[in-house]
Amino acid sequence: MDSKVYELKDLEEVAQWLIDQASDEKIWIFQGQMGAGKTTLIKILGKKLGLVDEVSSPTFSLVNHYETIGGETIYHFDFYRLDDPEEALDIGIEEYFYSGNYCWIEWPEKLGDYLPDHFLLVKIDYNSPTSRKITLEHFQDA
Repeated sequence: MDSKVYELKDLEEVAQWLIDQASDEKIWIFQGQMGAGKTTLIKILGKKLGLVDEVSSPTFSLVNHYETIGGETIYHFDFYRLDDPEEALDIGIEEYFYSGNYCWIEWPEKLGDYLPDHFLLVKIDYNSPTSRKITLEHFQDA
């Protein structure tokens, strides 16, 4: 487990650190209270990974598809409005999770038992209006 405290002005550096720490893991689960900066960090990650598309929160659609300059697809999930984990199965989450593409997941606790077997947990804690703590933990066969 790795963690660091950062100022919001340093998000570019934090995003690069996260990419470096993630290694080959393609499924990243973002946890943090509302307003902690999950989507903001994902926007910066998208820029770092060469997304062509604008990153926006998929709160109403549950999933957004983004393309990189190199033609890779990245999936961004926001399960905040999910009422029943079965709804996630209806959109085919298993196909997304096991596609080999990046999957960035916000509000994973709404998925219940449908989380993938392995993932990188990215936990963001709100310290102050300008400071956050980020903790990374790799999970295998969770």
